[in-house]
Amino acid sequence: MSSATGMGAGAARTRAALLAAPALVVFLAFWLLPMARLALFAGQGPSGIEAYWAVLAHPQYRASLISTILLSGLVTLATLAIGGITGVFLSRHHFPGHGLLAGMLTLPLAFPGVVVGFMVILLAGRQGVIGQLAAILGAGRPVFAYSMTGLFLGYLYFSIPRVLLTVMGAAEKLDPALEEAARSLGASPLAILKDVVIPALSPALIGAGALCFATAMGAFGTAFTLATRISVLPMTIYTEFTLFADMPIAAAMSLMLGAVTWAILALARQATGAGVAAAA
Repeated sequence: MSSATGMGAGAARTRAALLAAPALVVFLAFWLLPMARLALFAGQGPSGIEAYWAVLAHPQYRASLISTILLSGLVTLATLAIGGITGVFLSRHHFPGHGLLAGMLTLPLAFPGVVVGFMVILLAGRQGVIGQLAAILGAGRPVFAYSMTGLFLGYLYFSIPRVLLTVMGAAEKLDPALEEAARSLGASPLAILKDVVIPALSPALIGAGALCFATAMGAFGTAFTLATRISVLPMTIYTEFTLFADMPIAAAMSLMLGAVTWAILALARQATGAGVAAAA
């Protein structure tokens, strides 16, 4: 009897190992080995491990890191506000064209970053719609596609659908009885929003916000299209290893970007008690 039990346990362990093997191979090949190679490569330059310190000490690299974090933070806050309000509204109001509107709002998920950047250029570039309308009205020809404002709009455009879908799914699960109880006790709509709706949606908002921040931190296609006069970390990394062939500094900045993003995702996971997957 004990022998049969032992054989069954051994077969179960073997089956579990076989099922876990593909995931382990992917983890080793596409995460652990590249990260280890980046860490080693960053320490093989002329300055050794001081390459990590150079990312923070060098004014240009430090400014690029700070601007990337600030931009990602602002995009996250704006996206949560717009996507949160819109998601709650769409989850509670059904009207003719509801599905079409929801589909149009999530359409940016289908566009790569380069296309999003090109759309911002068509909107606010030198020959953009905004500039043409402003010229007709005698207000000059404003061009902000190639500034932080243009990059902010591009990041905001492809970030809203991620928050919108998450909030819509979470809002549909809210118990209407909680709001009815608060309303019957004399709570104002603002108080219901602040004390009932937002706390109930906070795990979804925190998780979606973390993904939005991580996506904005590492977005390259849009930055590559628009960032001609501004410096964000993905573009700085690209410049270092393509134009200057400074691979150790590029590797150190890559690890720095990954560390900041990982820290935000870890904080979100801790705050919500649930897993937050990084965006592709």
